[in-house]
Amino acid sequence: MIEHRPYADLGTFGNDWLQARFHFSFADYHDPARMGIGPLRVWNDDTIRPGGGFPMHGHRDMEIVTYVRRGAISHEDHLGNKGRTEAGQVQVMTAGRGIMHSEYNHEPGETQMFQIWIQPREDRLPAAWDSRPFPVGDRAGKLVALASGEAEHADALPIHQDATLYAATLGAGDRVVHELGAGRRAYLVAARGALSVNGLVLGERDGAAVTDEARLDIAAEDTAEFVLVDLP
Repeated sequence: MIEHRPYADLGTFGNDWLQARFHFSFADYHDPARMGIGPLRVWNDDTIRPGGGFPMHGHRDMEIVTYVRRGAISHEDHLGNKGRTEAGQVQVMTAGRGIMHSEYNHEPGETQMFQIWIQPREDRLPAAWDSRPFPVGDRAGKLVALASGEAEHADALPIHQDATLYAATLGAGDRVVHELGAGRRAYLVAARGALSVNGLVLGERDGAAVTDEARLDIAAEDTAEFVLVDLP
């Protein structure tokens, strides 16, 4: 089964510096039918205006993956980590037993990014942060693992869950196939362009919740980029 979640139907939030869409219940947006899928609890589509950002605040017991689609985000935390993650890069934060951090857009234009929260397989892990470039060209016509808790993906940023975040870019008419193991689930978002997933057409920034499917046949209607999380 594949449940289509159009961008226009997602939860919304807006203020003077942030425009956000929520694929799952988050903050003041609550939908009992959209509480997560497996350990995936949050997928926010954030647009941050220049100079805007999240001031120092805390998290715990969550793996937080940031996929930057446009612009860049600057991170700072109480552990002394500082970094700038730009489009084509990914950052991972293990909140673990507790981390305080801030994220700001210090760029001249808007920053667009996905914030993806995954519950870890165990609580109270040591807090940590890391960032790594994954050139878009390396993903042309194929899925590349960006963050993973599976041993086979040693080049991906580590997370503490039996899950893998993939991304791919496709030209018009290109397709990739992703096999899902028995009992596995997935969530997929079209970051750019239109896609079909097992025949279901997704518009740009639409989501798809996948259960009870053995494989995903993903084809590009035009030039497209997508992000997929394979989940227990």
